[in-house]
Amino acid sequence: MKPNIVILDDWEHGLERLIDWSDIQDRCQLTIYHDRLRDEQLLAAVAQAQCIVLMRDRTPFPKSLIAQLPKLKRIIFTGTRNNTLDQQAAEAAGIQVTATEFGPSKAGTCELAWSLILASLKKLPDLLVTPQQPLWRTPAICQHLPEVLEGKRLGLIGLGHIGKRMAAVGRAFGMQVQVWSPHMTPERASEEHASSVSLETLLATSDVVSLHIVVSDTTRKLLNSDTLALMQPDSLLVNTSRASLIDTPALVSALQQRRPGFAALDVFDDEPGIAPELLALPNVLLTPHMGFVSEQVYRKFASNVQQQLTQWLDETAQ
Repeated sequence: MKPNIVILDDWEHGLERLIDWSDIQDRCQLTIYHDRLRDEQLLAAVAQAQCIVLMRDRTPFPKSLIAQLPKLKRIIFTGTRNNTLDQQAAEAAGIQVTATEFGPSKAGTCELAWSLILASLKKLPDLLVTPQQPLWRTPAICQHLPEVLEGKRLGLIGLGHIGKRMAAVGRAFGMQVQVWSPHMTPERASEEHASSVSLETLLATSDVVSLHIVVSDTTRKLLNSDTLALMQPDSLLVNTSRASLIDTPALVSALQQRRPGFAALDVFDDEPGIAPELLALPNVLLTPHMGFVSEQVYRKFASNVQQQLTQWLDETAQ
């Protein structure tokens, strides 16, 4: 009997499109799912799988699910980190877990974050002239006088690879950059021509706050009702990192009170869904988790998945 391989959450059809699957399909029973599966649907889809490919951490794989998959021998996840896979439980069950290389996702996330910042501050969606909106300027936007970023203060929560890119762009716009993370030092901040400040100071004094930090026990729901209340009424909050860094109900309430005045979000609690309360707000700009999504990243994912599946099939055949 041929090995059974299941690929989950190929929402963009990138894995399916970017490589030639013919050799692998000749050697196994391959199923690629493009829509989110949960609960009974998910279990039915993977029950017979000996190898599962996860698109990043879109589908949670907790210990309880792994325990129901006695035939599973291999998990491959795209990217270098998976926050929703219980890797320890998988390995304890004798399942080999491997990751792929990533590609230029950090560049893509930085580009999207700045796209969200500029689109939000310039009110770009309202300014667009289209066949559906042919007015030179809509009445609502007619008296809009956007401010420039030069001289404004950019607050970065996190100064890793993406945070450093964000700081460089902010400086190019003439912004003052200040940073915070749990282990930030003045020396690290100074290397990026930024100031190290407390979280409270960053939130209270930044015109734009952008999140670029890993979720941990100390950062989960870092922005909650107490910390969000510190933000300025005309400030912008941007999240292209992880939704769990923010308490979503608290954010909805804060936005209703205009502290912050606006939010631009690319990540959400239950993707691909977005909380109706967020969608109903007038002071948000929302994108469907596109930060890491690019042709170059998916080509790297696809080629690595192909290599690993081919190697696994070779080993299985021995």
